[in-house]
Amino acid sequence: MEHDALHRRTSTERFSENTVKLVGSMPFLVLNLLLMVLWAVINLKMIPTIRPFDRFPFGILALIVSAESIILTIFVLISQNRLMRQAEKRAHLDLQVGLLAEQELTAVVQMVHKLANMRA
Repeated sequence: MEHDALHRRTSTERFSENTVKLVGSMPFLVLNLLLMVLWAVINLKMIPTIRPFDRFPFGILALIVSAESIILTIFVLISQNRLMRQAEKRAHLDLQVGLLAEQELTAVVQMVHKLANMRA
């Protein structure tokens, strides 16, 4: 079932899952932090040879970070929706197996009961 679910993913779901794996990694966090620090250093005139392009309070940076967070949230939601559908299928299968086991146990109990009545 797990194998089939992995192969039935759409290209969007595959892309979303790979993106979430990348974004949820330590290198991505470090890269984001480095870019933000570099952005601040450049735009606070700490490097005299580079002309600032986004003065404090860094409106362009805020726009970019907001857009990035919206896009990443959408990717996470796509992945969560797929995982939720998969979990629902597992729960349904668990229910079916449980019902079958209950039927089998009921049949065994009835047979034991009949055997006990025959000996009495």
